[in-house]
Amino acid sequence: MRIDLKLDGIESVRGALNKLTGSQARDAFAAALNDTAFRVRREMQKEMRAVFDKPTPYILKSVYVRQATRQRQDVAIEPTYFGGKGVDPQKILQAQEFGGRRADKRSEVALRRVGILPAGYQTVIPASPYPGSDDGRGNLRGSFLSQLLSYFRAFGEQGYRANMTDKRRARVHQGSKKVDGRRYFVAYGRLRSGPTAHLPPGIWAAAGTHGVDVRPVLLFVQVGEYVPLLSMETVAEHADVDAYMARRLRYRIRQAVGE
Repeated sequence: MRIDLKLDGIESVRGALNKLTGSQARDAFAAALNDTAFRVRREMQKEMRAVFDKPTPYILKSVYVRQATRQRQDVAIEPTYFGGKGVDPQKILQAQEFGGRRADKRSEVALRRVGILPAGYQTVIPASPYPGSDDGRGNLRGSFLSQLLSYFRAFGEQGYRANMTDKRRARVHQGSKKVDGRRYFVAYGRLRSGPTAHLPPGIWAAAGTHGVDVRPVLLFVQVGEYVPLLSMETVAEHADVDAYMARRLRYRIRQAVGE
């Protein structure tokens, strides 16, 4: 998902433009393009907040402007991956613009690799998140998710040292002054027979005396198809790109000539 802007239409400021040197004109053009690009960026972020349920700062801040320069007279505005452990924002948002299947999260890949998450399923947090587990935006907190993956020894070969030993698991079961003890377990509901067949599929936690307080932590849901929500055409329309570009171009050229 990307918006490109190029310069078009400078006839209304031709007189002022004639007063500029070539480099001054290119600088003015680049400044007008960048002004418009950052307006589009604001509108894109505004649209994300309007159509998504509690978008994360990671997604909002991923909208990057590749600015115009004296040598390159065009800009691009698009969600950009800057490396690290996060998922490429383009992959996250692609289904939101065009519809289709959401890409698996790293945690889902890890849980499927160790045989916990069934094929054709992804994870969601329950409507009432497990206490202390969520980040307030529909996702598990990073530290909580790491503990969960470590508990189930779902880290791969490179991260195997982070997987819990039996001794560390025992400490989780025992708890501390700040955190109640809990035992995590996997239920498959009607997908498999057994003592947890009455529970919806997912990862659960049992706490309290004799583990009587049983709550869901992550639920397993079948992969669904996303309905398109985010439209770049709508973003460009709300930004009023053509008219705004013309205004900023006139301003930047007159600024350059001191008018």
